[in-house]
Amino acid sequence: MRRLESCDGLNALVTGASSGIGRLLALRLASGGARVALVARREAELERLAEEIRAAGGSAEVLPCDVAEREQALATCEKAIELMGSVELLVNNAGYGHHRRFLEWDLEDMERVMRVNYLGTLYFTKALIEQMVARRMGWIVFVASAAGRIAPADETAYAAAKHAVVGLASSLSLEVEDLGVHCLTVCPGAIRTPFFDEEALERLPEVARKQMVEPEGLVDAIMQALARGRHQLTYPRWIHSGVVMQPLAPSFTRSQVKKHTLRDED
Repeated sequence: MRRLESCDGLNALVTGASSGIGRLLALRLASGGARVALVARREAELERLAEEIRAAGGSAEVLPCDVAEREQALATCEKAIELMGSVELLVNNAGYGHHRRFLEWDLEDMERVMRVNYLGTLYFTKALIEQMVARRMGWIVFVASAAGRIAPADETAYAAAKHAVVGLASSLSLEVEDLGVHCLTVCPGAIRTPFFDEEALERLPEVARKQMVEPEGLVDAIMQALARGRHQLTYPRWIHSGVVMQPLAPSFTRSQVKKHTLRDED
């Protein structure tokens, strides 16, 4: 078990850093003394974040990249190592999805959901893990989703991609923990971020909207999980009860998931 009790002096790379959870994590890591490489497609947003980090006395590098594009992803990892010398902490946070019925979902967009969420994670992990193993020190955070543990309605492509991320992270964790690399799989529920745009909020049943939580609490929980050497985090905590109940009472769990995620269509 490798605990991350301090970020001071670490080199970290955060994908999906331009907004939401990734942005808050980058700020938290930088405030703790880490040098942070910021990765996302929106360069202007990354530059603003880097300026905020530097103004507070931190260090940040801006690396625009579409994580779904293999060559861009691998080149970005090479650039990060060139600029910082190493990457001790990788946060695979970049995500993309919609809340749509399978019958209404365009196939090309569903393919992009898999490329961003799963293949993007795969590319960055593959490119950076060998240098962690070589030094026998590293941490990889996989920001998956509760949808990767309990599949909801209206998120078929997204749930499939996040299930893939959970599987990758869980298996990899067993392979590399004795080589000095610690993997943390994070499965958040409905977090109040730009991911839940107006379209998504309209599709969510009222009970689900009322259960949304703020991202700051999730960031706190992630940092605590790293400090304690945990391998899995489901947030908020009450969602974990559903994960536990699913194999014990599958019919009841199914009915509750349907109630909380499937809106009646006119």
